[in-house]
Amino acid sequence: MCGIAGIVELKGGALPRLESHLAVMSRLIAHRGPDGAGLWQAAGAQAGLAHRRLAIIDLSEEARQPMEGANGTTIAYNGEIYNYIELREQLASGWSFRSHSDTECILAGYARWGRDVVDHLRGMFSFALWDEANQRMFCARDRFGIKPFYYAVDDGVFYFASEAKALLPFLPEIDTDADALAEYLTFQYTIGEHTLFKGIKQLLPGHALTVGGGEVTVWRYWDVHYEIDYDHSQAYFERRLEELVDDSVRVHLRSDVPVGAYVSGGIDSSLMGLLAAQHDETNRKAFNGRFTQFPGYDESHYAGLVAERMNGDLHIADITHEDFRDNIADVIYHLDFPVAGPGSFPQFMVSKLAAEHVKVVLGGQGGDEIFGGYARYLLAYFEQCIKAAMDGTYKNGHYVVTIESIVPNLGLLREYKPLMREFWREGLFGPLDERYFRLVNRANDIESEIDWDGLDMRGVFERYQAIFNNQANVRKEAYLDSMTHFDFKCLLPALLQVEDRMSMAHGLESRVPLLDHALVEFAATVPADFKFSGGRMKHLIKTAFADVIPDDVLNRRDKMGFPVPLKEWFGGELRDMTVDIFNNLRDRHRPYINAEAVLANFDKAARFSRKTWGLLSLELWHQAFHDRGAHYRGLLEGRAEVELERGTG
Repeated sequence: MCGIAGIVELKGGALPRLESHLAVMSRLIAHRGPDGAGLWQAAGAQAGLAHRRLAIIDLSEEARQPMEGANGTTIAYNGEIYNYIELREQLASGWSFRSHSDTECILAGYARWGRDVVDHLRGMFSFALWDEANQRMFCARDRFGIKPFYYAVDDGVFYFASEAKALLPFLPEIDTDADALAEYLTFQYTIGEHTLFKGIKQLLPGHALTVGGGEVTVWRYWDVHYEIDYDHSQAYFERRLEELVDDSVRVHLRSDVPVGAYVSGGIDSSLMGLLAAQHDETNRKAFNGRFTQFPGYDESHYAGLVAERMNGDLHIADITHEDFRDNIADVIYHLDFPVAGPGSFPQFMVSKLAAEHVKVVLGGQGGDEIFGGYARYLLAYFEQCIKAAMDGTYKNGHYVVTIESIVPNLGLLREYKPLMREFWREGLFGPLDERYFRLVNRANDIESEIDWDGLDMRGVFERYQAIFNNQANVRKEAYLDSMTHFDFKCLLPALLQVEDRMSMAHGLESRVPLLDHALVEFAATVPADFKFSGGRMKHLIKTAFADVIPDDVLNRRDKMGFPVPLKEWFGGELRDMTVDIFNNLRDRHRPYINAEAVLANFDKAARFSRKTWGLLSLELWHQAFHDRGAHYRGLLEGRAEVELERGTG
């Protein structure tokens, strides 16, 4: 786990000041790798790489990066290849290994398979590999987007980095991408390659690119397809799921440093911690965060049950409004741009605590998207039950669900009554894509605060629709699979951005064993009935691991993710701070945002509305980056110092 950056001259000419520019990029991502730093440039100075090291596998100097191969290749890599031991055995006959690192396995694999090396990698990764013989840079990002990769092209030069902030000094100006902003206001994340920074793109999950011959070429090398297996029983799927999850946890524990686990009190993180403890008795440190000032924000009791069964040590971060006040600017700075709701703040605090005890943690990210864990799935499915019962079509095909089976689980929707009112505001039924869009649209309660006429909101829906209705991935009638597929493709990468940035802000590696590609490919074959039987969210994973997870955790009906008492804070201890931030917004005249309306409507947001959070995050983002554009440009001229630790850099 590390930070990477690099520069390539598209036409192959020498780059002036290459080393100093790489050094600036490296310093802007220094928090990602506290254990070492390295720079490399090609013989003709047409390309260069920077690396910041967090040493996890092979702690020796032989594993330092950028790493050069005997065949004229050089790599800067961020991530973990969990099958590196097997790859090393497979590649030993054609490569003389000088280290015991997973990094060198990518070099050896490229020497044998070329660009197809990505098909042989099991893990999380982003890397850039310079191929001297062919004068090109080959870059790739893992199948799910666990590890980040951002890039920009300006004046014939290609720049890339693990974090977008390292590219800002090279942009002509720091500006907002209007289409990406429209997506953010809709979903609180973007759904394509564009980011909120105009001119900076992300390499999408499961994609690779080459830089050479004067151009940048991008392609997809992996995708998930929902080819449903109707030939096997639920018992078969349970057994196979147990095998795959257990094997994934086994390889995710490969490390030369201790491994801990985030334990939120939910199904997925609990399962990861419990299986880790079963595999290795040294992996018994668990981490949880809680808010105790107000009722309904403390799930540490359930985390304690899991830690007790792990026979482990539970470390708890008691998070306060002072923590929010003191750290929220750093949270937004490390995120690069606001994304995926307020859960990033407590994640930042728990990661800070975990980094005091371990260098690696396991998390449960991915389980909700691949096994049906969001309450909105239940709401949408409930509507389909009503429609099917009225039309007499509930037994059509393989998507059998009845009103009788789903009613016992409707209590899960108690906290979602405002969402239900919005969902049914324009009537029942209608096209499935429009119905689900209404559920995931976070802009429902944002009105006069935004200049909507200046944004292409129709384009947002069309881009959403193309993903939701993509029948190359999901059959049209598979409503649950269509919902989970959209979230897998769009929401999950946003959550993984939070997972990566909040852990790496503290030099901590976060691993997500449920996002093993063999496991995800298997989950895509499971019929919706088994994943979501009778409206029971995550039914299959619950039944498969009923003997592992404590009953009180397995059967709880009040899991809410990682809620933050923002409504209470913004109306109390943090009101003055928040109003001051919005006053700054008014004074600065931010594009597309109507500051007077933001201030006027400040007190009207519902308890779990994300409106205030979304607008507050946007303003803090503008302050951290847009207002400091001259500072970032000054880094290239030596007129400013890079501040490594805090969000003022």
